[in-house]
Amino acid sequence: MTPTSGQAASSSRLTASVVAAELARVTPRDRLLLDLLNQHQTFSTEQLATLAFGSVGRARNRLNTLHDRDILDRFRLFHRPGSQSWRWTLGPVGAAIVAAGRGEAMPRPAAVRDTTARLAMSPRLNHLLATNGFFVALTGHARTHDRAGVRLARWWNEQRCREATGNLVRPDGHGVWVTGGQVVPFWLEMDLGTEALQRVAEKLTGYAHLGPRRAYPVLFWLPTTAREANLHAHLSRAGAPDGVAVATGADDYAAARGGPAGAVWRRPGDPARVTLTDLPGATGDGAAWDA
Repeated sequence: MTPTSGQAASSSRLTASVVAAELARVTPRDRLLLDLLNQHQTFSTEQLATLAFGSVGRARNRLNTLHDRDILDRFRLFHRPGSQSWRWTLGPVGAAIVAAGRGEAMPRPAAVRDTTARLAMSPRLNHLLATNGFFVALTGHARTHDRAGVRLARWWNEQRCREATGNLVRPDGHGVWVTGGQVVPFWLEMDLGTEALQRVAEKLTGYAHLGPRRAYPVLFWLPTTAREANLHAHLSRAGAPDGVAVATGADDYAAARGGPAGAVWRRPGDPARVTLTDLPGATGDGAAWDA
């Protein structure tokens, strides 16, 4: 891991007055960044550029400034050739600002640094970045199509999903995609090709027990069309549980076709590719997902 450098505010001297001074300096966009990082742990520079800036250059300038003020922290792993993009997290001051906004005690700077170090070494880091990247892509598409009534109306992280579903399933994320008057709530299962396809398909069993209130389509996002085809072959043999709508998308296919917002989704038994709003479960009734 490449260590961070140039910390302006000394972690050992973090006080309420330091936090109060920074509160007067942070912009609405800075607060958005803090909220996103608090909910979703980490993003790459490019992901944050899509979420909150117009360009990677502008993002780098502001992120570096926030890093120098201990509002954000960052890490990257050894990478050859070239350098890996920075992965950004809350810094001690940023974590304190978030805590203050929630009426919580200010976290110890050492604890915040430890959290960043554990995340940097987590075996699930790539999975987390990929999951966040999925929702970042939808958000980026919505930002460029907002006049058409396109938006990501909800984005839940894994922990929030577990709170909503108990021990029945463990979705990687949940979203509500709105296009005009069409509303599509969905569960996301992010696949990086590291699990046996049988185990991937078995995840659907739990979704069958969620009940009608949470019976959203289950989206599998896979790394390649080859793995996607193999999953479809497995589902054709085993079948999906009754009442569970399933669709799959492949990252390599979607890369040049608008990402997950494009016509990249396949349903079992149907070779046609459709958009999110064409999937079963789309509704014009916002109450169907307002829970």
